[in-house]
Amino acid sequence: MININKDSRILTIAAHPDDEVLGCGGCVSKWSSFGATINALILAEGITSRGDKLNHTLQGIELLRQNALASAETIGYKTIIFEDLPDNRMDSIDLLDVIKIVSNTIEKLNPDIILTHHHADLNIDHRITFQAVITACRPLKSCSVKTIISFEIPSATEWSFPYYANSFSPNIFVDITKHIDNKLNAVKCYKTETCMAPHPRSPESLRAIATRWGSVIERPYAEAFELIRVVSI
Repeated sequence: MININKDSRILTIAAHPDDEVLGCGGCVSKWSSFGATINALILAEGITSRGDKLNHTLQGIELLRQNALASAETIGYKTIIFEDLPDNRMDSIDLLDVIKIVSNTIEKLNPDIILTHHHADLNIDHRITFQAVITACRPLKSCSVKTIISFEIPSATEWSFPYYANSFSPNIFVDITKHIDNKLNAVKCYKTETCMAPHPRSPESLRAIATRWGSVIERPYAEAFELIRVVSI
């Protein structure tokens, strides 16, 4: 069982700006209202792999970062750390270098819970993020991280058809009924990332996904997660 209270230290480790809201924004809103300290590490800049020349400029990256900060304030993150690794090209970087970024952040913030991507996502950056997290969080006595939970990202998790045998299988469900609107407002802070329905990342589809998981636990809205590991002490 995962108990969240004012003493909880939670770190979301995401590949791209907006993943930290799409994957667990409802829980961040809920848990921050309990007084938990929640930070986010975003590894890649999230924009330069696209064809639009404007998005290749520093101005485009800065705009996305400002959107992320506005979203973080809306949803309840204390801080966001940006690393600006190359978007959708994290496989061009030595995995050890990504692990060191994750390890250094964990050492600095001492989280007891980490939320991150699912290991079988379609997006290569998501998979590398998970691999870096699980490697950096070896269950040694010196590691502060006791719980690792993976979330889904619409248009990345459910589209991972080649990895279907290892597909997202949630076993944690969190009632976010009082926080769904706050999550959607945080998503809308991302002016360049919000999609039109029926895209999986449109506000309408995100509400539908929360409704679907809510039905599993007979609640109006929920977020679903797959538990990776718990160390009980």
